[in-house]
Amino acid sequence: MTEKIVLSTKIHEPSMTAGEAEMLLFALERSRAQFAWKVGGLDAAGLNRPHPPSTMTLAGLVKHLALVEDYYTARDLTGEPMGAPWNAVDWAAEPDWAWRSAADDPPEELYALWQAAAERTGAAVAKALADGGPDRPTRFVTGSGESPNLRRLLVDLHDEYARHVGHADLLREAVDGLVGEDPPQ
Repeated sequence: MTEKIVLSTKIHEPSMTAGEAEMLLFALERSRAQFAWKVGGLDAAGLNRPHPPSTMTLAGLVKHLALVEDYYTARDLTGEPMGAPWNAVDWAAEPDWAWRSAADDPPEELYALWQAAAERTGAAVAKALADGGPDRPTRFVTGSGESPNLRRLLVDLHDEYARHVGHADLLREAVDGLVGEDPPQ
């Protein structure tokens, strides 16, 4: 039997009059906590259970969001190349690699990959906020020559989680009946 892995779902509730940066970070952390609650504690069978007609699985969501975290951090914040496992993938040949390959990863590796990616993003965001706040431009430059600010990056990252927390909510309910909006505190 697989040991049940519990992901951290604890978040710090800001004051009702918190500033913009604190609220942006809180929204992202709350979505991460909801995601952790919805995908945590499952074995490989639960993480990889498909729900046709979709091929999406909770394992695929975990790996996809780890990729999203590392991609935004590398492209927008640090400018450093992405590390393993991302740097070994031929993305042109396998654009859905993260979704497909998640079925081959043990739950503890998937959870660790996602948690480490979220921690890297958190550290890079904290550094960027300390160096210019939400108005600080990111390193990314659009085709029209614009650089989105840190505020835009945080909203985009939160939006990615918001979409996928909804998916995870439905998928998890089908796996074992877990329902609810917020993780137990």
